[in-house]
Amino acid sequence: MATESAGVDLVSVVTLLGAAVVAVPVFKRIGLGSVLGYLAAGLAIGPFGLGLFSDPMAILHVAELGVVMFLFIIGLEMEPSKLWAMRRDILGLGLIQVLLCVAILGLVGVALGYPYAGSLIAGAGFTLTSTAIVMQMLQERNDISTPKGQRMVSILLLEDLAIVPLLALVAFLAPGGEEVTLMDRLIGVGIGLGAIAALVVAGIYLLNPMFRLLAASRAREVMTAAALLVVLGSALWMQLGGLSLAMGAFLAGVLLSESSFRHQLEADVEPFRGILLGLFFLAVGMALDLSVIAANWGLVAVSVLALMVLKSAIIYGVARLNRADHAEALERTVLMAQGGEFAFVLYSAALAVGLLSLEENAILNAIIIISMVMTPLMVILHDRFRPASAVSTEGMEAPDGQSASVLIIGFGRFGQIASQPLLARKCSITIIDDDPEMIRAAETFGFKVWFGDGTRLDILKAAGAGTARAVVIATEKPEVTTRIAHLVRDEFPNAVILARAFDRAHLLELVKLGVDHHMRELFHSALALGSEVLEVLGVDRDEVEEIAESVRKRDAERLALQMAGDIYSGKSLLLGNAEHTVSS
Repeated sequence: MATESAGVDLVSVVTLLGAAVVAVPVFKRIGLGSVLGYLAAGLAIGPFGLGLFSDPMAILHVAELGVVMFLFIIGLEMEPSKLWAMRRDILGLGLIQVLLCVAILGLVGVALGYPYAGSLIAGAGFTLTSTAIVMQMLQERNDISTPKGQRMVSILLLEDLAIVPLLALVAFLAPGGEEVTLMDRLIGVGIGLGAIAALVVAGIYLLNPMFRLLAASRAREVMTAAALLVVLGSALWMQLGGLSLAMGAFLAGVLLSESSFRHQLEADVEPFRGILLGLFFLAVGMALDLSVIAANWGLVAVSVLALMVLKSAIIYGVARLNRADHAEALERTVLMAQGGEFAFVLYSAALAVGLLSLEENAILNAIIIISMVMTPLMVILHDRFRPASAVSTEGMEAPDGQSASVLIIGFGRFGQIASQPLLARKCSITIIDDDPEMIRAAETFGFKVWFGDGTRLDILKAAGAGTARAVVIATEKPEVTTRIAHLVRDEFPNAVILARAFDRAHLLELVKLGVDHHMRELFHSALALGSEVLEVLGVDRDEVEEIAESVRKRDAERLALQMAGDIYSGKSLLLGNAEHTVSS
């Protein structure tokens, strides 16, 4: 029985929500992950399960908005400078992988006896990795902001862009395609580039003034509506220009990544993103046509195996050629070996122009969906062989309405030492860290450390960042420190920020973000050790102190020059040994 009907059907809504609420926690509890839970729930309530829905593709088209919003949130994390820094991975790593996959995967259909044109489109569709699945997996593994995660994001961005030339290829290969002139294709490319340019101009000159005007109205619901308008409007604009919805949303996010409203926008869009992305996976599960698989099980099995094995070999080989180690290359292979949602778009276009028959389209869709279903299983098998197991967070307490004079974020070696003068003066402090093992170890030494990720705005608010007289960022990873400093400066402009800097370059970056006080983690200890070496060599104690003070003054002067210039400014103030090297 199908429950769809015209108008609002609460039975359908309740069924979808109920399936997700039941399946996802169960699958996560038994270690199979949320994605596989959504897929299994969709299969259970779809046409080949309980039959509660008969048109999963209609739901899939709506649920694709979850992918769109996911790309918008990723874009918010990609400042233009960061995106520019990724250009080598996007245009190099991504392009090589796409070209090799299109060329080699197209041979699978030829080997099975199908025409070359249709086989090429089939292989090209499988080339386009599922952005939704990979991004969800990266998020659950906390890998999006890591270097290996950024490389995968770069490849996904290039694949999203590749849908444009691939759709043009469909038109070129179509029967009667000779009617499409070179000028028509050039016009199509021009429209796409014009759409990107128009969106960039609007983002630079219109978006921030619009949000400042709306913020002045102090109407929270209007800000939420504006956030959705920006996401969906940008996606629609890109679609009208012949590009993908997801690419439009991603560009909008990038254009707003340096806006003072970025954290508010992320908070407004996140709930919609989560629900719609879950709905997307439900719809994919419902769309798995078991009758097509049963009628063509041999062809489907061979095709899935051949395409995934070949794509895995290409991904692994490209990763290793780009100097990724075995562990990173293998993890990238496992996460990206499936086909993706953009394949449905490509196959539909090929069906419309006669390159694929209805049966071939159904078989290809089944192959894509099965590969998507297999990905969470492959990830589970991969993780089973990982030497390091996940640390339990059982018994960890999150901050809730804390209020202290000082908030310390990160309680490793640096944070522990920094806390001692404060505690000696009996200052009230709140400490948060996201390492359960460290928190348990700190408890044995008499410390109370709250469990929380300092890069999350809600955790900072709960830990009292808005009322603390000083916020100390003592995290170990430079990129995490930078992200927290950016977030605190944007959201708590009155806070006094003191941050641990990894090195001189990181210190200069923190200064540009508006950090009030900074400390390079090794400067003073290394200077003290050098001073002790002089004492070992017999230099008078007073002279050692004078030399150390001179080094500190030169360092401060050089740092001031670097703040106004670049990393090489004041180089003459740095003492070198090239002139004094004695050859042996």
